Amino acid sequence: MEQSENEVWLTESQQAAWKKFIAVVELLPGVLDSQLQRDAELTHFEYLVLAMLSEAKERTLRMTSLAGITNSTLSRLSHVVSRMEGRGYIERTISCEDGRARDAKLTASGWQKVVATAPGHVAMARAAVIEPLDATDIADLERISAKLLEGLDPEHRMHR
Repeated sequence: MEQSENEVWLTESQQAAWKKFIAVVELLPGVLDSQLQRDAELTHFEYLVLAMLSEAKERTLRMTSLAGITNSTLSRLSHVVSRMEGRGYIERTISCEDGRARDAKLTASGWQKVVATAPGHVAMARAAVIEPLDATDIADLERISAKLLEGLDPEHRMHR
């Protein structure tokens, strides 16, 4: 079945929205990474790993679960966790639920790193995303993001 030309291309308003959205998607990671590198010597992904562990029961997650909620491959996550182990922030153990699996656990030092890093990260998130928006915009952002995530993450790995 052939698509009409109107179905192939974006309308002017769709294209304007798309370009602005892509600009945000491209610029925001660099802004977050720069702040975290400067203030905490962490990449945004490293901070995300630590933050997800800090929110988990007993500050521990199976590596496969941690890969899912950080949208990472197990290989990439394993490399980053090894680096974080070397810095004393994470330890890997054999899972008590399944001896074939490995768990990542936030250490006391890792917890201190999250506690020390979170205020600066939240301040950057506020400055870059939250403060330019009013309450209606925030509600719209949540609603729109939820709609987009339904298609991008139907298993709800990243937004549980």
